[in-house]
Amino acid sequence: LSDKLLPKTSAYHEIWLDKKLVAGNAVRDVEPMYGPYYLPRKFKIAVAIPPNNDVDIFANDVGFIAIADNNGRLIGFNVTAGGGMGVTHSNKKTYPRTGSVLGFCRTDQGYKVAESILLTQRDNGNRTEMGLEAFKAEVEKRQGFKFEPAKSFKFDSNIDEFGWQTDTQGKHHFTCFIENGRVQDEPGKDFKTGLREIAKVHKGRFRLTANQHLIISEVPESELDTIKKLLKKYGLDNTQFSGLRLSSSACVAFPTCGLAMAESERYLPVLIDKVEAICEENGLRNDSIVMRMTGCPNGCARPYLAEVAFVGKAPGAYVMLLGGGYYGQRLNKIYRENVTEPQILAILRPMIKRYALERHEGEHFGDFVIRAGYISATTSGKEWYEGMGGEGEHRESALA
Repeated sequence: LSDKLLPKTSAYHEIWLDKKLVAGNAVRDVEPMYGPYYLPRKFKIAVAIPPNNDVDIFANDVGFIAIADNNGRLIGFNVTAGGGMGVTHSNKKTYPRTGSVLGFCRTDQGYKVAESILLTQRDNGNRTEMGLEAFKAEVEKRQGFKFEPAKSFKFDSNIDEFGWQTDTQGKHHFTCFIENGRVQDEPGKDFKTGLREIAKVHKGRFRLTANQHLIISEVPESELDTIKKLLKKYGLDNTQFSGLRLSSSACVAFPTCGLAMAESERYLPVLIDKVEAICEENGLRNDSIVMRMTGCPNGCARPYLAEVAFVGKAPGAYVMLLGGGYYGQRLNKIYRENVTEPQILAILRPMIKRYALERHEGEHFGDFVIRAGYISATTSGKEWYEGMGGEGEHRESALA
């Protein structure tokens, strides 16, 4: 997909990588797929292997959910399309949307499907709505075949699996916890120096995860002890954090992003310190609660799929959202607007206590807040504003 969908034009390299002149005597090349105007917006593609949805497949423009036969062999993909996280505060014409499952395609049809969806987006993606059935029909027309009915699948996680894993070829992979993706040297965590030292000896790859962490990948047996010693020396082997912290992510926001309205990356660890204490008081240290934060409503850290999220609205003030779930398959919903840290903690303290005392076996926080009446479930993006602010029939009793 990456090789075939890369633009053929050198315009990007001219502008950003100083490869050629951007005007005057620059070579006039042709872009056969994207045309002269590229796409109307950024276009994201992800692949997920159940039961782990660690790429948040439903947040992407195109998604391929791997389907295996009874012997574990890949036979094809359930295809999703239409996921997007961008929202504008107070504009109800905008809302987040989870991708829709279009159907199943065989492995050898995957590229043609992606190309057909991309071209449909190119020619129709001016933000006017086609509707799912019309969109699917246009994709099927371009690809020259109809989707088969979607196959059954199940996700049971949308966070990373930290620590060591060994693949079927005997190579080892270590997933490091890099809070909010920030690689830097600080007291007790010389991550930048450590990764530089690992890079000097590592013969495999470094892979970035969709949850902002880092995998030291394809480590051969002969290299294993060396990598383990370096990970330990620089504190990169530590994955003994709370379930809340391991499940968190934030966009960069201030001071890097010009769109930011509030802090995110620099503030979320501070907030987690305080919410973590509430979780520990209630025996929930090891329980995963997916918490995300962004500095604006554009949704770069996929806040609208988190169980609890905070979206920046002004310095120190956030929109609080609750109720995301099914491992990235259900959107959350606005619970309170313009909340500050004292209000956040005042809201979460009794809510987390109730969750610890009243949850059903295996029930996640995002599901509990819906069952307990704090917020109503979001069944589609268009319904995102319905019941916002906790306007369910149990709102008063829930808040009490």
